[in-house]
Amino acid sequence: MSDVAAIQNLVEKRNLLKREISKIIVGQEEVVDQILLAIFSGGHALLVGVPGLAKTLMVNTIAQALGLDFKRIQFTPDLMPSDILGSEILDENRNFKFIKGPIFSNIILADEINRTPPKTQAALLEAMQERAVTIAGENHKLSLPYFVLATQNPIEQEGTYPLPEAQLDRFMFSIKLDYPSFAEEVQVVKATTSDEKPTVNSLFSDAEIIDFQHLIRRVPVADNVIEYAVTLVSKTRPDNQLATEFVKNYIDWGAGPRASQNLILAAKAHAAFNGKYSPDIEDVKAVATGILRHRVVKNYKADAENIAIEKIISSLF
Repeated sequence: MSDVAAIQNLVEKRNLLKREISKIIVGQEEVVDQILLAIFSGGHALLVGVPGLAKTLMVNTIAQALGLDFKRIQFTPDLMPSDILGSEILDENRNFKFIKGPIFSNIILADEINRTPPKTQAALLEAMQERAVTIAGENHKLSLPYFVLATQNPIEQEGTYPLPEAQLDRFMFSIKLDYPSFAEEVQVVKATTSDEKPTVNSLFSDAEIIDFQHLIRRVPVADNVIEYAVTLVSKTRPDNQLATEFVKNYIDWGAGPRASQNLILAAKAHAAFNGKYSPDIEDVKAVATGILRHRVVKNYKADAENIAIEKIISSLF
């Protein structure tokens, strides 16, 4: 199949995928779009929202529709790295045998990732970056495709351990979940209080998803679009000559080179999802908020004046 035909196929499959997901998930169109962008770009996503917004259900439904293995890890303060990665045990023949932990799956839902200490949070780092884990000096490859979708509750501070910047940077998107609209909430209540359980069909195989990931990387990008993405990221850095007074006043730290890479990858996926054969500046703008939201650090003045990070990002366009 040529790449042109493959992109048309991707558009059709994505529309079918969204239809399957909408059997269970009401609304949250933008959130689902961003999760799919992360998955087909080969990135990870951080979902930030208050309890009860169906974050877990959403990830579970997407995993079913993609036909992938799904495991949920509930992060707690007493969780140890071996609880996630697995551990070696002595079998009946007194030989060491490795028992795989829940990290050995295609989609990992890291529920409330900021509830566990840094030692356990760091256990995810190698898996996210290298798609492998090292236990007792032996390197174990994870099966592809592999995605970590982590959730965070923004309202609780007690008993939480904020993710370090280096780990936040590994997430391609930070996705903010808001409350549903009145009509959507009515629909949610109707659907979840009846005895009907819609079935979600699996539309993809592992190999198909990996092929689509390679297809998205092959999408050509004009130099001016790459330059626009790099300029956008440079504008977030207060000590850069491109930074505006607004950024210098309200930002402590700007985004690093990973932001530029992810902007282009996500723009390629966004263009492909919409049947375009090459991304333009509008595609970069469409994905910029989710990619820059967790990479730009506001200062005390921005917090004191209640200036949202989204407002700072939109001032860069």
